[in-house]
Amino acid sequence: MTTTAIPLEQETNPWRAAEARFDEAAARLGLDNGLAKVLRTPSKEITVYIPVQLDDGRLEVFTGYRVQHSIARGPAKGGIRFAPDVTLDEVRALAAWMTWKCAVVNIPFGGGKGGVVCDPALLSEGELERITRRYTAEILDFLGPERDVPAPDLNTNEQTMAWVMDTYSMHVRHTVTAVVTGKPLDLGGSRGRAEATGRGCMIVTTEALKRLGMRPEGARVVIQGFGNVGGMAAKLMAQAGYKIIAVIEVDGAVYNPHGLNIPALMAHRRETGSILDFPEAENMDRDEAMFLECEVLLPAAKENVITSQNAHRIRARVLCEGANGPTTPPADLILAENDVFVIPDILANSGGVTVSYFEWVQDRQGYFWNEEMVNSRLEELMVSSFHNVVSYADKHKVNNRIAAYMLAIDRVAFAIKLRGIYA
Repeated sequence: MTTTAIPLEQETNPWRAAEARFDEAAARLGLDNGLAKVLRTPSKEITVYIPVQLDDGRLEVFTGYRVQHSIARGPAKGGIRFAPDVTLDEVRALAAWMTWKCAVVNIPFGGGKGGVVCDPALLSEGELERITRRYTAEILDFLGPERDVPAPDLNTNEQTMAWVMDTYSMHVRHTVTAVVTGKPLDLGGSRGRAEATGRGCMIVTTEALKRLGMRPEGARVVIQGFGNVGGMAAKLMAQAGYKIIAVIEVDGAVYNPHGLNIPALMAHRRETGSILDFPEAENMDRDEAMFLECEVLLPAAKENVITSQNAHRIRARVLCEGANGPTTPPADLILAENDVFVIPDILANSGGVTVSYFEWVQDRQGYFWNEEMVNSRLEELMVSSFHNVVSYADKHKVNNRIAAYMLAIDRVAFAIKLRGIYA
């Protein structure tokens, strides 16, 4: 296996990582150079400046981005994140990953992503609402159920999506529930959406263990991140018989070799604001917890946590990437040498966008499914997508990540070739 080299000083640049994986997959597919240029170039990159009056009367200007990477297979699809370190490179990479993610699970969306440079911890709910509504108004011409469908992401939630939906609807003069996903149930949200990304991680992890001749029952799991993705994955995996031996958060980790009581740990965090000092576990250094011996490591927090500097210390048999971009391209080489079975992010965490697609379908139909139907259709799609990727890997003698990229690029390229280039 080879991975396109990137300079070490650029190792943690998410756009360079996305480019490196794309370039290798495109080369292995023998993709036409012109078509490769089209596929690796975003369709639109929108930068907006958002004037907002703060609660103390001051005016502040925030920077916002929306990148539409591809709309060849359908409307752009991707979250909006609020964070002080949001960059255009990050949003560009995440938009490209959304294109490939939607294509891997074969749903009719392209890729998009948005972000606003702000620190939600320092802003009131009213300030966040004003930022959200003005950001939405600034990019309104590019949004719509057939154009670009946002969703929650880092530091945004179903309330944020309700504000986006309402702002869009007020401008077009009728209620448009399908303009966003990840909404409250009472505004056209889907049952099963909150658990979808974590559930998808569990589904593909179970398939990976089966492929390796292992069983979920008693399999030791280390989870980094205890938010929506990591928390839900921990809860569902524990219910399925996995043994969650460690959970890692920003302020440290907790460890119990016999398995953590996940509902009790969630209650402890609600009461104390931290997972630390949980009575049924011992506190542990968060970096050391990442390298515990286990069957499954599930990073579900942020990008670039597994790099060329620490990949050799990973002692998991299966790496399931719940976060976007947790592993850098140079780290892939080390994991392959150490026979770690990687379930790449564009497959592993695609449960969220899959149920977002279900939500979009339900909104457009005006007919809503029960949770059992949502979960069964999610499982059917995730299982088939997992086997499509590993079959592609076997056929082309590449690792799972490059196989997922090859499969996705092939599907998007085929759509572009069928449509032709409008001139």
